[in-house]
Amino acid sequence: MLASIGAVCALAVPLASSSAAPATNRCLVPGFGKPLGKLWQPHMKAAVRYAKRRTGDIAFAVRTENNHYGYRPNHQEWSASMMKAMLLVAYVDQPGAAHRKLTAGEKAILGPMITASNNYDAQLIYNQIGNSGLQALAHRVGMTHFATNPSGIWGETLVTARDLTYFFLHIDWYIMSSHRLYAMRPLASIIPSERCGIGQVAPRGWKLYFKGGWGYGTGLIDSQVALLERGCARVSLAVLTMYDGGHPYGQGDAPRYLLEAAAQVPEGEIAERAPHPSWGGSAPEPRRGERAPRPSWGGSAPRTSSGRGRHAPFGRASVSR
Repeated sequence: MLASIGAVCALAVPLASSSAAPATNRCLVPGFGKPLGKLWQPHMKAAVRYAKRRTGDIAFAVRTENNHYGYRPNHQEWSASMMKAMLLVAYVDQPGAAHRKLTAGEKAILGPMITASNNYDAQLIYNQIGNSGLQALAHRVGMTHFATNPSGIWGETLVTARDLTYFFLHIDWYIMSSHRLYAMRPLASIIPSERCGIGQVAPRGWKLYFKGGWGYGTGLIDSQVALLERGCARVSLAVLTMYDGGHPYGQGDAPRYLLEAAAQVPEGEIAERAPHPSWGGSAPEPRRGERAPRPSWGGSAPRTSSGRGRHAPFGRASVSR
């Protein structure tokens, strides 16, 4: 258990715009006709109060086009399966794949890696991308507290809530236009057994893209990152938890953190469906099927802020297919 949660950071920091980014400062939320900042701000005080009552090592962040809010936003924790979203983007945007059609075999690996969180498929992609590919993507995004595992264990990549929300807010920007539609669909199509927190309940009228990560059944890690989108309006959210004592307890954390932090996002159906600004179309229904087995990735867990490291109750997998 974290010895002391410490000082609370509820930040509201204007974000700098990238010169390559589309103009978004004039975005009016469809159905409301006003900028998102005029309609909503996250309930960070309520989320922080709840976090301070919980067991575990906790950090979370909420980001919009113009503002970032966070509680321990630069605190590093293991990525677990959230790293699969970066593996997907890094793979489809690598030189050998960016300018051609993906093969059926590639799609058969990339799709289940996201929708069913298949670790065997993730290992196959990591074997081709490696730490260098992940580091290159993190550099492009501007993830300043990102650190790959020197032993090549992708689930032990160190990430922060701040960096993850920065990546997810415009995840489509880092994908070649020819692959955007395909690459975004799995993130909107996570199977029910792999959903928790905001992955289970999205505000009405908002599109949800999501990836969770946890230590399988152990409670060591229970984390998630998501993008909510309504026309041109976007909100990204990330919750990182470790050492929460048990998987059911840990999965109970994330829904409350995210839903309190994102409370009162303006809801309601849009009378006429607005086309997606970047890739268009609707995501397919979640793929149903048997839950894919996962190898563990192992190693020693990062230390808590109290300095007490804990050993992960699982070992590194040897994956082949």
